[in-house]
Amino acid sequence: MSATEPPEARVIATVPPGRPVRVGAGEELRTARLPGLTLTVRSRPPIAPGLPPALFIHGLGGSSLNWSALMEGLADRVDGEAIDLPGFGDSPPPDDGDYSITGHARAVIRFLDGADRGPVHLVGNSMGGAITTRVAAVRPDLVRTLTLVSPALPELRPQRSALPTGLLAIPGVTRLFTRMTRDWDAERRTREVMMLTYGDPGRVGPEDFTLAVEEFQRRLDLPYFWDALARSARGVVDSYTLGGQHSLWRQAERVLAPTLLVYGMRDQLVSIRMAQRANATFRGSRLLTLLDAGHVAMMEYPEAVARAMRELLDDVDGREGRESRAVHGAEPGADGSGAARG
Repeated sequence: MSATEPPEARVIATVPPGRPVRVGAGEELRTARLPGLTLTVRSRPPIAPGLPPALFIHGLGGSSLNWSALMEGLADRVDGEAIDLPGFGDSPPPDDGDYSITGHARAVIRFLDGADRGPVHLVGNSMGGAITTRVAAVRPDLVRTLTLVSPALPELRPQRSALPTGLLAIPGVTRLFTRMTRDWDAERRTREVMMLTYGDPGRVGPEDFTLAVEEFQRRLDLPYFWDALARSARGVVDSYTLGGQHSLWRQAERVLAPTLLVYGMRDQLVSIRMAQRANATFRGSRLLTLLDAGHVAMMEYPEAVARAMRELLDDVDGREGRESRAVHGAEPGADGSGAARG
């Protein structure tokens, strides 16, 4: 199945979650309804008016909760929103059943067009990194900067530890996996996910672990949880096979927005060896490598990621300011005053 063509739509019953979605202190949730698409949006009101908008896109199996710590750390710099992609978090499946990278990218573009908030500082993790790369390539008008945390860009030789995730894309494997793990409770499933995604799962405190277990159980109760996970995994694998202008690496070359790349040395899903290739592919990019981070650096080391994003935003603001002065003829004079020359 090509990621550029929507899969056959399936009708899946959508029921209200049996448990309320967690909302952190200072956060707000709202629902964005678009034709054929309903998205849950998590936001943190900025501490000052007029801050530039930012949008955060989670990875496979994640949700907008993955960005709570980073959004809090950037609340003085951006007006941040994070969406639950269709079929994840608290967002129901899309009406067309399209879980491809292109389908998810269309959802992000439709949300941004409908909200009229662009251009935004766009941030993506893992599968969300592939999605945001495609958005930035095809709609540069919507993206002011791009930050990618362990983006799921095609690897010719994926790490062995990433193979079980890729196997979810094979039809029938999900059903087999659920039968094999039917005795696993939400606590064990959460622990297994953290072992795979965190560089050091021990950094997760007891309270945060309990909240993560509760959220995992809430999602397990949704009738479309495994279907959305498996078909999105298939979408990631399919995107690796695309060539020509639809290749994610080819689209990465087309990204015009200044780009920050964040990789963890202990990442078991995206190899650290991809960091240099990505840094050479995205024009005007900068690279942050975190020695002890795994696949979700924004959750493990939100302060370090926020600091790197601040530097990116500072540089972009300074460059745009210089360009604006140049356009208006206000180039620095000999006295450094910035007065226009006659």
